[in-house]
Amino acid sequence: MIQETIVITQNSSGLAHIAPMGIHLSAEAQDEFIILPFRPSTTLNNLLDSKTAVINYCDDVRVFAGCLTGRRDWPLKPAEKINGQVLDCTLAHTEVELVRVEDDETRPKLFCKAVHTVNHAPFKGFNRAQYSVLEAAILISRLNMLPLEKIQAEIDYLRIGLEKTAGDRELEAWGWLMSVIENHTVNQAKTAEAKTGVKP
Repeated sequence: MIQETIVITQNSSGLAHIAPMGIHLSAEAQDEFIILPFRPSTTLNNLLDSKTAVINYCDDVRVFAGCLTGRRDWPLKPAEKINGQVLDCTLAHTEVELVRVEDDETRPKLFCKAVHTVNHAPFKGFNRAQYSVLEAAILISRLNMLPLEKIQAEIDYLRIGLEKTAGDRELEAWGWLMSVIENHTVNQAKTAEAKTGVKP
């Protein structure tokens, strides 16, 4: 199973890095998590260096959308058992230590063991708008890997649930993501025009 979380790592200077990431839950051990950052990435570098990370379970989708649109300045507080940082708005968090690495040129597997888990607030469930923002954020992270037509078609479908159930937080996060798609579309059109001399 994969859980969509916010992973916080920090470098040797104590600078925290906040990243949305799908964490794989181990089928063999309940306290084992597999983090698969791509190369190159700050999360990978920090985890290999510090051997620790904090997995945050958060229902404020602005954090997911914000991290993908250049908004990474979210309030943090110190972790309790490791040298790390916890997202201030998280509902729960797990502090983990790196125990082994399966290396790969593209995406190494980092096997981590839970050393401390804390619940901060009750989880009251996701609505369709939160789901829509999460899925849109994943699409944004793949703008350079998927055809724009496919992304737009999925965004159009996700917008249905968003418009029916969104609150202010979801609408704000959605707006950030849509701005990224609009800019990407404009840049693609300019690139095509420069290559062909024909306006799309």
